[in-house]
Amino acid sequence: MKYNFDEPVSRRGTNCVKWDERGDSDVIPLWVADMDFRVAPAIQQAVERRAAQGVFGYTHVPEAYYAAIISWFRRRHGWSISREDILYTTGVVPAISCVLKALTMPGEKVLVLTPVYNCFFSSIRNNGCEVQESRLVVRGSKYEVCWDDFEAKCADEKTTVFLLCNPHNPGGRVWTSDELQRMNDICLRHGVRVVSDEIHCELVMPGHSFQPFAAISEACLNNSVVCNSPSKSFNTAGLQVANIICHDAALRRRIDRAININEVCDVNPFGPEALIAAYNESEDWIDQLCLYVKGNYDALCSYFAERLPQLKVMPMEGTYLVWVDVSGLGLPSDAVAELLYDKGRVWVSSGTIYGQEAGEGYIRLNLACPRALLMEGLERMASTLKAL
Repeated sequence: MKYNFDEPVSRRGTNCVKWDERGDSDVIPLWVADMDFRVAPAIQQAVERRAAQGVFGYTHVPEAYYAAIISWFRRRHGWSISREDILYTTGVVPAISCVLKALTMPGEKVLVLTPVYNCFFSSIRNNGCEVQESRLVVRGSKYEVCWDDFEAKCADEKTTVFLLCNPHNPGGRVWTSDELQRMNDICLRHGVRVVSDEIHCELVMPGHSFQPFAAISEACLNNSVVCNSPSKSFNTAGLQVANIICHDAALRRRIDRAININEVCDVNPFGPEALIAAYNESEDWIDQLCLYVKGNYDALCSYFAERLPQLKVMPMEGTYLVWVDVSGLGLPSDAVAELLYDKGRVWVSSGTIYGQEAGEGYIRLNLACPRALLMEGLERMASTLKAL
């Protein structure tokens, strides 16, 4: 490989959430969705050039920023985005919150497919709305939508928005065009708008292809708002920049107003520079990253099959987050996570934060780290769980 993803990067003691949140110096963190790899060289160079100026005042987002987004999604995903459809903000979670503020009234329901990214719940509730859950079902070895339940939840007169995670965190599904089209067809029948969180869109494993929701059809484009960012794929979350893509002009004005009301309308000097460098100069880096993450996933599956066969790994079609069924251990998810932290000194996420019922029986692991570190974490897990 051109890029050395095996290189360890020391992050402990740098005020890093992933490594320093609890202050323990001996814990391997496989929890929060944050990669332990250096960014692509072009991104680091762009940030260093900007830092060399030594003045970090208010930032104007240049036309080159919009051009980079448009070019990337056209050549990478066949999606032609109009310049006027793009709004920028500080992150995908603030973007989702602003979109919900623009689309909903307090007391309405927002539909989600659970288990799902935990911040969805807080964004919905912070806007005075209720969480409407449609539980994903395991068919074969992966999650699928229970279409009858999904339609019944859309038909609820209080449901006005469907908040989609595409690709799906934590289940690792990369939704197909047919699945996404069917979601939109059902939503249209019941007057439900789709908000698609596509932050993991570049993290797709070989054999799978990401489909932007708004690029499927005119109907999907007109009924959706897409939130995306290079932050997960290119490991730039701390630089805080994200985009909202909305084709409906009237709705876009309302979202823009919500961005300003929530005071998330300004970005820092480094975010736009990093996005431009990521989308214009770092395509080979993301391709090699996905191959490396796939190698980590394969290594984990082989290790579990040999040492921890009672753990069942859900196929990871996308993201760098693996969803593991630990129900065979006979302990609740929270207890498994606590045991691994306290005894094994490995930090994983309990499935219950992604839905109290839908996530029970699972844990989530972050594979975006050098393989040697991952294998050390798996060894600790095996040593801790062998007695169970």
